[in-house]
Amino acid sequence: MKTIEFPDGTTVPALGQGTWMMGEERGRRADEIAALQAGLDLGLTVIDTAEMYADGEAERVVGEAIAHRRDEVFLVSKAYPQNASRARLRQACEASCKRLRTDRLDLYLLHWRGSVPLVETVEAMEALVAAGLIARWGVSNLDTDDMAELESAGGRACMTDQILYNLTRRGPEFDLIPWLGRRAIPVMAYSPVEQGRLLGHGALARIAAEHGVSPAQVALAWLLRQPGILAIPKTSSLAHVRDNRAALDLDLTADDITLLDRSFPPPTKRRPLEML
Repeated sequence: MKTIEFPDGTTVPALGQGTWMMGEERGRRADEIAALQAGLDLGLTVIDTAEMYADGEAERVVGEAIAHRRDEVFLVSKAYPQNASRARLRQACEASCKRLRTDRLDLYLLHWRGSVPLVETVEAMEALVAAGLIARWGVSNLDTDDMAELESAGGRACMTDQILYNLTRRGPEFDLIPWLGRRAIPVMAYSPVEQGRLLGHGALARIAAEHGVSPAQVALAWLLRQPGILAIPKTSSLAHVRDNRAALDLDLTADDITLLDRSFPPPTKRRPLEML
């Protein structure tokens, strides 16, 4: 299993499980829980969720899925920006932990930047570490300038930046990913197959056919070949999770990469960070 390393030396698999849009339909709950559990069986032990997803229901789905298996999981959740203050972050974290049926998070993220000053969020995150509610913290959807400000605000303990990054969203390669790389901060890449919209592209279909795999596996393998990238595709069914896991075994050739670069050109100038 390929791994990535956080700045504190903790290593986790480079492929995890996302939960966006889980918990929205009661009739799909059993399948979502089964898919997450199958992912754990396959070694995909990073599970990413957020208090925002389905207004907390995604966290409840995860809590059911990891019951009696908590120690197998590297559990990640995210706080609304309005909750990332000294006064509110602990309450938000405790509520997430209750929904997740756990007493601590392995990684807690600021979901996106809001009006709370970053220096205050850093202090609130560090207080949660000191209290034992979280093991480490990071951010999501912060661009290069934001990350530099976070660093200046005392945020050198930031463990990751979770961003929208895939073949059609390569803007972070110009400045953000190099900035993070110089500080050994890994990227958590969400929507790695662009919510399925990538899968009909001709270049992906051609490469997939040549390797006898799915287009989704090609898109994931492109991400996973890069150092310091943790991909978190949504895990919605047993077939989906098995397809995701198989991407770890796909080695793209130099010709494959050339075709993908031609079809999805890397950035030649700075672009603002995109988010969904």
